[in-house]
Amino acid sequence: MFDAKRLLDQFIGTSSGAPQQGAGPSGGRDWSKMLEGKGGLATGAVAGGLAGLLIGGKKPKKLAKNALKYGGMAVVGGLAYKAWRDYQAGRPPQAGAPAEPAALEPPPTGTPFLPQSPAEQDQLGRSLLRAMIAAAKADGHIDADEQKRIFAHVEGLGLDSDDKAFVFEELSKPLDVQAVAAGATCQETAAEIYAASLLAIDADGPAEKGYLGMLAARLNLPAGLVEHLHASVGDATEPA
Repeated sequence: MFDAKRLLDQFIGTSSGAPQQGAGPSGGRDWSKMLEGKGGLATGAVAGGLAGLLIGGKKPKKLAKNALKYGGMAVVGGLAYKAWRDYQAGRPPQAGAPAEPAALEPPPTGTPFLPQSPAEQDQLGRSLLRAMIAAAKADGHIDADEQKRIFAHVEGLGLDSDDKAFVFEELSKPLDVQAVAAGATCQETAAEIYAASLLAIDADGPAEKGYLGMLAARLNLPAGLVEHLHASVGDATEPA
């Protein structure tokens, strides 16, 4: 049975989804070693998750160590919530990269950033997963050959068959910014979709900048909030 929340944990590489201490999803595979072949990816949140596999050698990110103890939805929600809260309060986004990733704080439960009901969690999880996969495809590096390589890696990770089917289907679809933006139900979830996209992309490339610009426009995100989202993700991550 497809579980969007569980699969999102796998994408981000958090403790509730990514196995620790060398144990794989099926109990015997070493997660970090299976990903090391993709450009020497580091273990840890994002870089050691499925998102790191999709990004490949294009600057996979690592989050603060404390992010590993949270679920993927709490990680993305926390990044988006900080940006949204600072934007609403009229604070200027902080400039410059910190010496090390800032500790992540999860968002309040029962809010659009971290809903309580399983149905809302599933809906949000699907939207965030779709956003991350689309962002990873934005520069066009995931061609047919690269898809085959990713499929082979994913087949060996011991994922549920429905989870694998979702990943394969989304990877095979043409890039569709409108379909990604359609997952937003309010400004808060729009901010989360954008934050998830930032985690799965090298935002400095021209193709990536163009994609993010289109996504922000389709999500109707104010320019100030977009700046805060970039600052929030930038403060909490570093290149792997």
